[in-house]
Amino acid sequence: MNRQGGYLFLGVSDDRTLTGVDADAVQGILDNIVINSNNPQKLSPPYYLSPEVVELNGKSVIVVYVPESSQVHNTAGKIFDRNEDGDFDITNQPEQVTQLYLRKQSSYTENKVYSYVTPDDFKDLLFDRVRKLARSQRPDHPWLEMDNEELLKSAGLHKKDMQTGEAGYTLAAVLLLGKDEVITSVLPHFKTDAIVRIQDTDRYDDRDDIRINLIESYDRLMEFIAKHLPEKFHLEGAQRINLRDRIFREVIGNVLIHREFTNPYPAKLVIEKDRVFTENWNKPHGTGNIDPENFSPYPKNPMIARFFKEIGRVDELGSGVRNTYKYCGLYTPGTEPVFIEGDVFKAIIPISMHPVSVKGSVKATGQVSGEVSGEVSGEVSGEVRKVVSTLDGEMKRSEIQKKLGLKHDDYFRLHYIDPAMKTGYIEMKYPDSPNHPNQRYRLTAEGEKLKKKVEGRSG
Repeated sequence: MNRQGGYLFLGVSDDRTLTGVDADAVQGILDNIVINSNNPQKLSPPYYLSPEVVELNGKSVIVVYVPESSQVHNTAGKIFDRNEDGDFDITNQPEQVTQLYLRKQSSYTENKVYSYVTPDDFKDLLFDRVRKLARSQRPDHPWLEMDNEELLKSAGLHKKDMQTGEAGYTLAAVLLLGKDEVITSVLPHFKTDAIVRIQDTDRYDDRDDIRINLIESYDRLMEFIAKHLPEKFHLEGAQRINLRDRIFREVIGNVLIHREFTNPYPAKLVIEKDRVFTENWNKPHGTGNIDPENFSPYPKNPMIARFFKEIGRVDELGSGVRNTYKYCGLYTPGTEPVFIEGDVFKAIIPISMHPVSVKGSVKATGQVSGEVSGEVSGEVSGEVRKVVSTLDGEMKRSEIQKKLGLKHDDYFRLHYIDPAMKTGYIEMKYPDSPNHPNQRYRLTAEGEKLKKKVEGRSG
């Protein structure tokens, strides 16, 4: 986190030999990673990490994506820096520590210190709301027992500028919780423009000029989307979800969090007849279209992103692109979103202005039955048919993927396994433990029927 981020693999030796993690130890390791990454005695400032288990050749590997942080972190009071494969304790080397802080500040403008900002410059009622949102994510969230100043410091929103020696609240703190007039004073150009251009394409049909904190900006943008776009629903297991809200939760979270705020280019959300697009100024780490099968997420404002994650407004870094791909084809069948990296980051979501409802019913088992079996489009996708045709008895995810000749794990999960699960054609052997080391997939009764139909047609 102090250097360039990266991946940790537990169950792979330094020479890349696959050793695996003992099945009985997997859950304990996952719990320890999550608990200790949120323990300031172990990691300060704390940072939420989300490990996952990957099955390779019958062995379990724990993968932890560690983003580069905009903060300098210490563990048990010691500051480490990393060079190649070496970890170096620089705690007692003031010059190197100072350089580390300076590098972070020059890379992440969310860390800019405003020494004259005081606790009175923040919205008191917003803190109460933040605590409620945090409680909904975690009933024992540490913010619940903190006063406002302690909460800001815990979230890494109060720091010392190692170049000037000044200490104070950061730009991130002001943007997240500041009063409207304070935000305007710090960033006069700050705004997010929400526009509808369907009838009047030269000007606009509706507009919302948003110049308030990021938390309330999120609410305003979601309300704007709800006002102008139809709801469409999909069954995930036994849960009926709003596809519109799932997609634009990710899109709006991205346009608010991952922008370069010091640039006067206004962030935009524009609704047109057949698409919605967003634009925001960006510090690019590449150019061109983002490939969901081959991209590395990069934190643009890590402390703001972490704050949004703590209150349930976004998921882990990188999941926004994957989730948008996952749900976009259900919301508007036959389409995919486009994400373009550049000085201006642009997201394009194809839409249809005609609402579509889900047919079918949910059984007590959580499987879906009925005319559509949970598919918003009313058709079973080719990907789902391939999974159903391939499944023979109980199989691991990696076995199904190999038989289909697919290499990218995330793409296979999002476009093949997840839709087949959500439409009720396949199920897990251990549904209450998705990461079970011996997890297998099998056809449901509906899946068996579909397989016979598919094989009948091909015969």
